[in-house]
Parts: sequence; C-alpha cells; structure tokens
Amino acid sequence: MPTVDIHPATATRFPDLRAVLGPKLPDAPACWCLAYRVSSAENHTLRGADRPNRLLQMCEGPDAPGVIGYVDGAPAGWSSFGPRSDMGRLVRSRTIPSIDDLPVWSIVCFVVKPPYRRQGLSRSMLDAAVAYARERGVQTLEAYPVDGEGRRISATAAFVGTTDLFEAAGFVRVQATLARSGGLTRWLVRRDLSD
Repeated sequence: MPTVDIHPATATRFPDLRAVLGPKLPDAPACWCLAYRVSSAENHTLRGADRPNRLLQMCEGPDAPGVIGYVDGAPAGWSSFGPRSDMGRLVRSRTIPSIDDLPVWSIVCFVVKPPYRRQGLSRSMLDAAVAYARERGVQTLEAYPVDGEGRRISATAAFVGTTDLFEAAGFVRVQATLARSGGLTRWLVRRDLSD
C-alpha cells in the first residue's frame, strides 16, 4: 500500500504545490486556484509568474489556503479551502447562494494528478481539510460538489468534488444550486464541526 500524507499548503511547501498545479509547459496558462480567491479583474490581469506568486502570497499567510496530498513522498494532489467571506466570487455568486450569516469556510477545489486518481486521495485531503478547519476553530464547513447521479464523472467536472465524496465524510446536502459542472447539478453541502 502506498503511503499517503497530507500537509497544509505553506510557503515552505510551495514547490510541491507548484508540482501539482503548474502547467506541463512553462508558459502555458494555469488556474492556480485563484478564480474564487481574487477579484475577476485581478484574475484576468494576472499572467505568467504573477499567478503562482499570488498563490504563494496566500501560502505565506496565517491560514493555509488548502492542503497538499503526497503519495509515497511525491506531491500528488491539492484541495483548496478558506473562509467564504474571503472568496469574492462566492460572496457575489448568483448561482451558489449564501444561505445564512454563519462564518463558514468553503472547500472549492480538488486536483489529483492522473497517476494518483481513484486511490482515495481526495477523501484523505477532505479529511485533512476538516481536521485543519476544526483546529482553526471553524464551526461550519461548506462545499459545492457535483452530483454524478450514479454516473462516472470526468476529472474536469469533478474538480469541485462529488456529493458521494462529501456525504461519505459526514457532509449533508442543504440545497441544490443553480451552478453546474459538466452539465451536472452542484449541491451546497455542509458539515457542522462543533460536535
């Protein structure tokens, strides 16, 4: 069995995060998981090295912007999370509503490199995200996964996670959203961490 380790994405681990999120070709565009975290204007103006450098700034902050998953010591995955109030795209979203005034943290993304998919790494990273949020005193975690309705989902559509993944980790469906991924409905799911 491979050894799986999950660690917060800190500045010292940024080279490993780069190995997971960086494009295969040096000048190719890459998301760097910024779309939810920065304004649309900033997201559109960040180019080249400015994109990873912006995420590095976040990794230097007091709270990690996510966790990095390792398989046998190799960086293999990433899950992005943080306070919903810090994610402007979610604050302004018309398709993923804020349902109350609770200071929730949101889990917004999963990336697993192809050789490591279908081995439970997303679940390990989700469990680590829950533990990290609990350590930080977060009372409620929220996510917006896609419901595959019993079908296999492409990695492109499943970057937000699946309802099956989150329900197996103790999250409950709150409501269907107007957001879609791969043409499938995304659900607002929550887990109370105060227990």
